[in-house]
Amino acid sequence: MNLRKISLYIVFLIVGFVSCKKDDTPTIEPIVLRDRAEQNLADMDSLNKYLDTHYYNATDFASLPNPKISDIIIIKVLDGENVPSGYTKLKTAVGEPKKLVYKNIDYEYFVLELNKGGGDSPTFADNIRANYEGFTIDGAVFDSQGLVNPVQNLFDLTKVILGWTKVFPEFNTAESFVDNSDGTVSFTNTGMGMMFLPSGLAYFPDFTNSISPPLWYSPLIFKFELLQMFQNDHDGDGIPSYLEDLNGNGELVTADFLADDDTDGDGKPNYLDADDDGDGILTKNEITVTKITKPTVEEVKMVSLEYNQVLLNKIVKEQNGEFTGTIITFKDTD
Repeated sequence: MNLRKISLYIVFLIVGFVSCKKDDTPTIEPIVLRDRAEQNLADMDSLNKYLDTHYYNATDFASLPNPKISDIIIIKVLDGENVPSGYTKLKTAVGEPKKLVYKNIDYEYFVLELNKGGGDSPTFADNIRANYEGFTIDGAVFDSQGLVNPVQNLFDLTKVILGWTKVFPEFNTAESFVDNSDGTVSFTNTGMGMMFLPSGLAYFPDFTNSISPPLWYSPLIFKFELLQMFQNDHDGDGIPSYLEDLNGNGELVTADFLADDDTDGDGKPNYLDADDDGDGILTKNEITVTKITKPTVEEVKMVSLEYNQVLLNKIVKEQNGEFTGTIITFKDTD
């Protein structure tokens, strides 16, 4: 999410407070935290009504050779009105909702896959480069990035709203890209879609990164285009962060990590601990990294591994058309 716009909002609040006269002391109402379960019911009702009454230009969009998210057109059609030719109801297009349990709440969210993408798939712990437009169910756009040219900043999927952390790994990055002479970059066969999130998977106030008050209790919609991914190693120990999610819940949140993500019990989750086992030897000195190159991705994935080895999910295509994978061997198995 774009923090610059959110920061401006906070600055405006501060300026407004400071500019008040001494005898005009504002009354600051305390924020009452809503019940997550009750809010989720309201959000899902709103999202289902939106999906039932809104359509997108499915036929025209599918006919475009290299579409962008700006090509996605959404219209509202009420009962009794005719649906324009080539438009598909969003509720039909998204299909069954995705499900997850978060903070003891059974959440559902919807994903519209417009294009899977031809490149790599990021994990929940990686950095991504993406174009996006975020808006509320009444159509108000609150943030966007890269709608004209691809964005230059990266998003760490461990530091964004949970909806992003869950949805982006379902897509692949661009198949290829070209640096243009004007300084822009053109991407081909990108991962593209829309996500429809209840506020509990977005900016609900007790979420770690919840810093935008107007959006706290708002279900959100994002159009997005996944361009690139970069494997993350937050603590620089040679082990990608996604492998240090020991409990397998697909989340790395320092304020809410579970004890079984902390091997040595020192209060730091493994992905932020350069000495995971607490033996005084850095983890990067307890592993061996090797490369293996094969003619196809499938052959790389089929390489036989020892009990103490793992093949990383990031497989690189070389200029000669072959593919290189990375194998980590854990010499110190504790």
